[in-house]
Amino acid sequence: QVQLVESGGGLVQAGGSLRLSCAASGRIFSNYAMGWFRQAPGKEREFVAAIRWSGGTTFYADSVKGRFTISRDNAKNTAYLQLNSLKPEDTGVYLCAVDRTGFSGRSPRDYDYWGQGTQVIVSS
Repeated sequence: QVQLVESGGGLVQAGGSLRLSCAASGRIFSNYAMGWFRQAPGKEREFVAAIRWSGGTTFYADSVKGRFTISRDNAKNTAYLQLNSLKPEDTGVYLCAVDRTGFSGRSPRDYDYWGQGTQVIVSS
């Protein structure tokens, strides 16, 4: 079992930056992957980025490529999402999730454990 806790969300002006953290308790095996999703009110959960715990291969949604960076600290069992050049359309609840297979898919169904999320609001 893995528990995930996100932090770092907040209110920021367009063009600003935030750094989100996802702390995992429980064993994170090297074949796992961790993903970030976001969900705006009235919209479906949307893939943002993912990283494979072993090797650090990363994947990004086209909408955030070049602006967001996913990383992880294996020793701390923590993943990060650096959000730069934020836009109002980036507003939403950001959730991290663990994929036990390491597939790093873009569907929420590919992930087994979820955090509660952290709110990001980008004002124009």
